[in-house]
Amino acid sequence: MNNTPTGKDYVGSDDLYADVQRTMQLSAEMNTGWHTEAEVRDYLRQITNAEIDETIRVFTPFHINYGLTTRFGRDCFVNFGCTFLALGGITIEDDVFIGPHCVLATEYHPENPETRHSILTKPIVVKRNAWLGANVTVLAGVTIGENAIVAAGSVVTKDVPDNMVVAGSPAWVIREIKISAQ
Repeated sequence: MNNTPTGKDYVGSDDLYADVQRTMQLSAEMNTGWHTEAEVRDYLRQITNAEIDETIRVFTPFHINYGLTTRFGRDCFVNFGCTFLALGGITIEDDVFIGPHCVLATEYHPENPETRHSILTKPIVVKRNAWLGANVTVLAGVTIGENAIVAAGSVVTKDVPDNMVVAGSPAWVIREIKISAQ
């Protein structure tokens, strides 16, 4: 069941809260002790209620608060210590690398103090063959372009074009990807 009003003001419902609690319980179980890659993929199947391809590798600990709007493509790798705040939806396309300790946060709060206790959401999309370096933070509503590289420690606040290297806080385009003949 998906009750998340993606891209809208989120107040919450009992069903949504139950889904969050279920996801966090499964995440905690997945992060307790040592599990094989197959066991981690099984946890991810339960968390996302979707098929997880046998080529997916996620190193634990991996923290996620809502799995029903999270999708993984084929041949993806998520290194240890990553956190997905996923109420707004996270799509990881094929062949994506996500370095250690990255945060993908689809949730944020309004600036206005009178409404700040509500949660707003916007989806995050990481397109095919993108690479997020260690300690990258991707904020709500951002799309990381195909083949893009986000340098370690960057904070991504706006879309990253295809085939570009970005770095900094906030991240800015450094240059186009260098493609060399092999």
